[in-house]
Amino acid sequence: MMSLRLRLFLILIGATGLIWLAAVSWIYISSQRELEHVLDTRLQEAARMVASLAEGFGRSSSDDTDPKALPTLSGYERQLSCQIWSLDGRLIAKSSGAPEGVLTDRKSGFSDHEINGEAWRVYAVEDASKGIRVLVGDRLGLRERLVGDLVKGLLWPALLIVPLLGLLIWLSLNRGFRPLAWIAEDLTRRKADDMRPVNVTATPSEVRPLTDALNQLFAKVELTRRHERDLTAFAAHELRTPLAGLKAQAQVAIAADDPAVMKHALRQILVSVDRTSRLVRQLLAISRLDARGEEQRAEPIVIGDLIDEIAGATAKPDAVTVSVDERLATLTWVANRECLELAIRNLHENAIQHMPSGGHVRWTIGSSPNDIVVEDEGPGIPENEMPQIGTRFFRGRFKSAVGSGLGLSISRLALERIGARLVLRNRTDTNGLRGELLRQA
Repeated sequence: MMSLRLRLFLILIGATGLIWLAAVSWIYISSQRELEHVLDTRLQEAARMVASLAEGFGRSSSDDTDPKALPTLSGYERQLSCQIWSLDGRLIAKSSGAPEGVLTDRKSGFSDHEINGEAWRVYAVEDASKGIRVLVGDRLGLRERLVGDLVKGLLWPALLIVPLLGLLIWLSLNRGFRPLAWIAEDLTRRKADDMRPVNVTATPSEVRPLTDALNQLFAKVELTRRHERDLTAFAAHELRTPLAGLKAQAQVAIAADDPAVMKHALRQILVSVDRTSRLVRQLLAISRLDARGEEQRAEPIVIGDLIDEIAGATAKPDAVTVSVDERLATLTWVANRECLELAIRNLHENAIQHMPSGGHVRWTIGSSPNDIVVEDEGPGIPENEMPQIGTRFFRGRFKSAVGSGLGLSISRLALERIGARLVLRNRTDTNGLRGELLRQA
């Protein structure tokens, strides 16, 4: 692909050439018009001057058949041809270069004629008092040569100036592209993990959008890398505990002779497996959400049906009840199903895990008919921990046995992906937490 520098160079050279040609064409047309006016004026002046000097020509004898030779008129004889005719049609006098035939049949004024295969411009003036008609003309080919010589005088400097102009344009483009070369050199020297912003101090305003976009991209990549590092570190820490518990309980089960001890150890192994599988599932969900682009395929989703599906597939203690408001069966969100399902499932599981025996989880309509509310009867969240809620792997004071501190983070991130937000607050009517899923305008 052609480089931007060469493309701009060819565009500028082409534009300059077109402007130069347009200027030459305009000069040619205007010069031709002005030259014709000047030469026509000269014809008039020459004809009138000859008429004023031709005293007595019209009263010459009719027997004198040889035309007289006109005297030299200020050096015009090489360019102008002059004839003096009597009013009765006799050629009285003519210049040395004038043709034998009459230059024009018109009695006065300008006219164009072809004489001996040449185009002539002729001016005629008639003086009845002297009995003469003066004809002065010049060849149109001479006029065209004069204009051609003028245009050639303009083109020759152009042929000399265009190479110099091209060199100056090329040098100017190299200087103008120097900031891009500096940016490319800076990026080439960097290591793979160097996400420092590009220096925009000496960057032209035309290049500033590119550098700003690069700096924004570096910031996003650095944030993503930091999230990945944090996720890896926290995941390794969180997985170490249930895996160590699995190993310990397995060792207890192997070494136990008492069936009751063995059964208890196997139950603990199941608890650790549940916690580990949930943690892995949440880590995969976080990874998918982090990698997901801004644009999502949206579809109509009936909220009541989705909550019923999630509640039916989620295990819960027998003493815990779940109710879904019938009005949610008529509420429809147009959103990405996977993101909305992730948000609601993690909120539901979080409510179930923190629920005391005999507790109640309730899904209902919010203050706005498009908002969704989930309420539980758990311990709630201490007010001093509210700012940290949603931080990945933050579990807080009232953490559950199988929690990992990712549920609320997943819900918030998934809702952000579909243009919604999660608002959490402690209930005022009883113990528990109230979560509101709000559609943003």
